[in-house]
Amino acid sequence: MKTFTSIQTPHHFPCTPFFSHFAKRTQLSFPAKVFFCQAKSGIDGSLNLEVVSPTLLAAEKEEAKAVLTLFLKKQGLSNSVAARTINKSDLFIDHLVSKLHSKHKSWYLAGRELTTLEIRDSLIPYLESLFEEHGDLLVDVVENYPNPPVKDKSDVPVPPSSPVLDSKKLKAVSRVSAMDPDGGNLRPHIVYLMELGMDIEQIRSITRRFPSFAYYSLEGKIKPVVEFFLELGVPKEHIPTILSKRPQLCGISLSENLKPAMKFLESLGVDKKQWPKVIYRFPALLTYSRQKVMESIDFLHEFGLSEESIGKILTRCPNIVSYSVEDNLRPTANYFCSLGVDVGILLFRCPQNFGLSIEANLKPITTFFLERGYTLEEIGTMISRYGALYTFSLTENLIPKWDFFLTTGYQKSDLVKFPQYFGYSLEERIKPRFVIMKKSGVKLLLNQVLSLSSSNFEEALKKKMKKMQNG
Repeated sequence: MKTFTSIQTPHHFPCTPFFSHFAKRTQLSFPAKVFFCQAKSGIDGSLNLEVVSPTLLAAEKEEAKAVLTLFLKKQGLSNSVAARTINKSDLFIDHLVSKLHSKHKSWYLAGRELTTLEIRDSLIPYLESLFEEHGDLLVDVVENYPNPPVKDKSDVPVPPSSPVLDSKKLKAVSRVSAMDPDGGNLRPHIVYLMELGMDIEQIRSITRRFPSFAYYSLEGKIKPVVEFFLELGVPKEHIPTILSKRPQLCGISLSENLKPAMKFLESLGVDKKQWPKVIYRFPALLTYSRQKVMESIDFLHEFGLSEESIGKILTRCPNIVSYSVEDNLRPTANYFCSLGVDVGILLFRCPQNFGLSIEANLKPITTFFLERGYTLEEIGTMISRYGALYTFSLTENLIPKWDFFLTTGYQKSDLVKFPQYFGYSLEERIKPRFVIMKKSGVKLLLNQVLSLSSSNFEEALKKKMKKMQNG
């Protein structure tokens, strides 16, 4: 487990009072276009819900609601409008959860649950694709899922697809599997993408979200970008994922856009040796405007972070640039300030916290610890010592580990000293170590029980046993 033994401590900035940010209310108009989507059943290859526990299912629904809420607010909806939409979207939330189960079926079958951040990273691209397809109609789609939305009660439902509106997309998708008129085979750029590891359905999926992708030339657009990434050290097997996440990369100029963007980001501290990892984690970073990037950088500077620290944040968590300063970063910073946390240090240690929902993720965890007798000051100390604490699932991580902790004989204050306890596997690390310690008849400090290597753990037990025998 990585720990930060020394970092440049940011200058202390007094916290401003926590406030509610109200986004500008946007009046949406809904064109006469509808959206049908049917959640998959276990019969056609998706996950059978019997293997998902009710508590996990409930937790995933809350996570899906949080992701959808943030996404709607990012599109300009106010807090109240987004909340009202969420209250009408139970069936769509179920659909989002079914998407998770279908996409990560093998993980669930192996007993591997998704983290909060993995759920977000799985659902946001899907929501973005729906927004690209339906625009302002997305809110109506969400509220009326799976029934076709209509503009008002007097409207007659329209067919589930409009040839006029969809002609460009249908033409682009059909082009993916069409034969090249000159050679009689698939078009060269499709063959090239398949040689990289993509299949036809993946390419169709990209094209449905971004129709221009079907018209990019091999030699003029796609190949130069792919070869540039390979020269940087991006593994070939990562290319399909990168292009799937951000097909727009193939549509921008290497010399006029892509390379200058990278130079600009390097000037902000992005480690050029880490570009393969940065691009794989968040390829959209290379397509953001300098103004958008600088909004995030200016925010980080507010908390006294050095240029070196900001560079490390951008390298480790490039998607922080995608978070809205006013809708996400600042409200979250104010919330952690209210707990007495040094936000600058938290941003450096675990910037992922700032992509979480205050209402759906942060407040429930604070309430969890308050209900168990911890003070706000103690909770602030815990998150300061272990930045990842708030990124864990409440129902699948914190609660079961807390329940086991109550059987260990340790004091609640021990968790304030060592909140990293919640970062270890309950079945593979915590329980086995406590079984071994119990058999030895001695008691170590909580951090010794979990953080030491197997050999050092055994050595610590032997020393403690010998000390007791001599005493």
